[in-house]
Amino acid sequence: MKSHRASGWSAKGGSVCSARRVVMVSASVGLLAGALAASAAPVAVASDGRVSRSASVTPASSAEVPWSRVVAHFQCAALRAADERCAASIPVERSALATQVLQRGMVGREVAALQLLLAEAGFPSGPIDGHFGVRTETATRRYQMWLGLDPDGVAGRETLGELTAPPPRLHGRLEWPVRALVTSAFGLRAGRFHAGIDLTAPLGTAVAAAGPGRVTWAGWRDGGWGKLVVIAHGDGVRSFNAHLDSVDVRVGETVAAGARIGRVGATGRATGPHLHFEVRLRGASVDPESALRRSR
Repeated sequence: MKSHRASGWSAKGGSVCSARRVVMVSASVGLLAGALAASAAPVAVASDGRVSRSASVTPASSAEVPWSRVVAHFQCAALRAADERCAASIPVERSALATQVLQRGMVGREVAALQLLLAEAGFPSGPIDGHFGVRTETATRRYQMWLGLDPDGVAGRETLGELTAPPPRLHGRLEWPVRALVTSAFGLRAGRFHAGIDLTAPLGTAVAAAGPGRVTWAGWRDGGWGKLVVIAHGDGVRSFNAHLDSVDVRVGETVAAGARIGRVGATGRATGPHLHFEVRLRGASVDPESALRRSR
């Protein structure tokens, strides 16, 4: 089935590599370097836990799959880190990523590249560790469903080819929910992918709706969110406002842009008072600043 990315809020855009996507902490470097250190050839994990080379994966020629962006992304995020010795000690070859099929049970640098690109496309799968497990398979299925492809959970040439396109971005207008500094941006953080932005503000600071819409969640949510308010803004766009100290709206309520929906807190998995602000486009996490920057 042909893929689709149509939305009034979305368009392809963004550069292949930005400073925000470079690994900035040593923990990220360690995890990614570990994945890179695996053999350049794909390997499979047997049921008894032993690792063996996979004979079912055949290389695809560069003419069949446009791998230049995959290589560029992986080199940018995995190698251009504070410790430049990583780049010198772990070479990355184009052929190492030019595999035709990636699927559950495989490990190696190709899987780490897949995890990175899935996350940038809006479907994080946990640690960028080079292990194609249940979470990576689930993220692959969700991405395929988002595209309108057959959600088989196998990253073949069609799925991998789609990942060479720039990540989705918002082109509507959203207001800043809190006037505060971005203390953690959208992108890689400590070996995982941070799917939103953190806005650090004093406890109790008012949080405003980023745009008009209908409240679809208002209250506690497990999984580290704490007290959360989710607003559906239309055209498949939803905003997530997490770690709130208090919630001032109800599910089903219609809110205007700028209306108070709660107050900054540190509920859930949070190290201190801040607002975790996340935006999703038809289920895909996108960088909120692509829209918020216009209204700053």
